[in-house]
Amino acid sequence: MDFKKYKTFQVVADTLNLTRAAARLGYSQPTISLQLQSLEQELGVTLLGRSGKKTFLTPAGKLVKHYVDQTFALMEEMEAELRKLEHPHGLLTVAAPEFYCTHYLSLILHSYIAENPEVKLQLFSCDSNDAMKKVAANEADLAIIAGPCKSPQMETVPLGREDLVLVTTRELLERHELSDLLETYPFITYKSGSNIQRLVNECLNDYGFAPDKYIECVSDETIKRTVLYNTGTALLGAALVEEELRKGTLAEIHRFPRKIETNMVILKKRIAEQNIRSFAEIVQRIWKEWD
Repeated sequence: MDFKKYKTFQVVADTLNLTRAAARLGYSQPTISLQLQSLEQELGVTLLGRSGKKTFLTPAGKLVKHYVDQTFALMEEMEAELRKLEHPHGLLTVAAPEFYCTHYLSLILHSYIAENPEVKLQLFSCDSNDAMKKVAANEADLAIIAGPCKSPQMETVPLGREDLVLVTTRELLERHELSDLLETYPFITYKSGSNIQRLVNECLNDYGFAPDKYIECVSDETIKRTVLYNTGTALLGAALVEEELRKGTLAEIHRFPRKIETNMVILKKRIAEQNIRSFAEIVQRIWKEWD
């Protein structure tokens, strides 16, 4: 298909005047006439007719004009979308647990928007399991999670590792013998099926602690707040409780050699997308600076 001939026909059909069409296209009138004749021969129809000095579209010409307009409109749309690929744009949705949203992603989002002002960011606060589900269902473009991701569909990008700490409030620890505290008060933990529950169980097993009473929570922030109300004990990432340990509102019972991982997860089939790639690069850069 010779698009040049179709473009010539489109301009002639718009103007219905060879002189104006020639001026718009920068061609001579004989060149336009030859292109139109060639197109008519190619299609086997007459596209233009004349009545005295007036040029008009034949029924076939009107039909061809309709599809030519659609074709060139789609081509212009395609070219516009291709130009957008050169720079991040549009909507980018990130899912992460509340702790990452409040302590890490607020700074990362600020840096990303400063570098990519045409991107609109949306942040979902949810637990790590739900964050992975959102990425798998294309409800989020990427996620920051605590713990591993075993899905073969996902590309896992390690961001950092931190200690796991068994904690309670300073008040409870001072009021009770440790053995009584662990036996009497509930262990506050992640809901069943959490991707880091296995790691928590392994740590408890290493410590020889098999709690009889549990309270399950949907997020690590909720677990921490529940512990702060003198409710019991919990096993949490050191970064989450660092400030409370420093202030003395929480007390460290035991620090485990096992580490909890922070990972970024992205669908493998989408990892080359400009928005996702550019955001992932900033996340890795800033996280490395924090480490």
